Amino acid sequence: MIEIDCEFPGGNVVVDGIEGDRARVRPDLRDTEGHWFYWYFRVRGAGGRTLGFEFEGDDVGVRGPGVSRDSGRTWEWLGAESGDERSFAYSFPEDTREVRFSFGMPYTQANLEEFLAAHAGSTHLRPGGLCRSRKGRAVEFLSFGKVEGEPEHRVLLTARHHACEMMASYALEGMVEAALAEDETGRWLRDRVEFFAAPFADKDGVEDGDQGKSRRPHDHNRDYRAPCLYPEVRALREWARQWSGGKLRMALDLHCPGHRGKWHELIHFVGVRQEDIWARIEGFCEALEAAASGPLPYRKGNNLLFGVDWNTAEEYGPLDGEPRSASDWLSTLSGVWFGATVEIPYANAQGAEVTAETARAFGRDLARAIQQHLCEGIE
Repeated sequence: MIEIDCEFPGGNVVVDGIEGDRARVRPDLRDTEGHWFYWYFRVRGAGGRTLGFEFEGDDVGVRGPGVSRDSGRTWEWLGAESGDERSFAYSFPEDTREVRFSFGMPYTQANLEEFLAAHAGSTHLRPGGLCRSRKGRAVEFLSFGKVEGEPEHRVLLTARHHACEMMASYALEGMVEAALAEDETGRWLRDRVEFFAAPFADKDGVEDGDQGKSRRPHDHNRDYRAPCLYPEVRALREWARQWSGGKLRMALDLHCPGHRGKWHELIHFVGVRQEDIWARIEGFCEALEAAASGPLPYRKGNNLLFGVDWNTAEEYGPLDGEPRSASDWLSTLSGVWFGATVEIPYANAQGAEVTAETARAFGRDLARAIQQHLCEGIE
């Protein structure tokens, strides 16, 4: 008998029915305002059959679904030829016990633990505890780079303010790898830069398989105006204030955009209203374009300027008073050069395939750009 479920970390699906070789499924929106497209489920008992999976909305990405045959440890894209934006089909080998499908390539607590175990011998990476989530889960932080003594510079990194944006987590791994590497960039960063990273800014959402985006009454990335609803955001605000010490140069908030269309298939930075801060961000973008040697292309001209598309004042609220978003709030810290939001596509970046490994490679590009920008000493 065919079984479709999501009873595992990060799982998300509503099954509306299974009729013959056709399954009707959709994302579980729970407390999401409006529609979003994240789903992640497994299929058991389908060996030797070809099944079609049909969605109510345009919830399948441009490279088809992510598919895992090892219980979510590794992923590949099934391919656009497997269906369209509302459906896909899959032929299960006879001996198949379980196959997982997802909108993307999920990254949960288990992935972070595997990554940390692989680097457990490093003296330049120190995991720690930031706080407890609303559901009592431990929320981690990572300190890496120059973790002993006083650094010349500090850099703050955040990911998963929107729980479903998993490709950002692979990019964060790449940034850590670059700082630990035995090459010029790694040694320079370890000598001079202390990094602080919050890998799961919405820990419950990641583990529960929430959309995270547009969570009611507002999501984690719109919670930076006190009083904060979420423990992770409160803890990040408190930590950033006391940790920055006048040496915080930049803060990068890693995101993923939507799933189809121009801005959703380009790596880009999100423009801000403040001209002085945007000028600083663009300076870093020039360093990134020069440093981007990995498989995912980045062009400064692809940035989403303020006032274009969705990026308007209505998205952020009034300019006066305390900002609502992470990057805007981080830009207010004393002495910081800038806080910025960078969007890393789920599957397609200007024609290049986004995978766990290519996203990690882009993270290494980001780390090289940080080195170059700090070397130049340009605010």
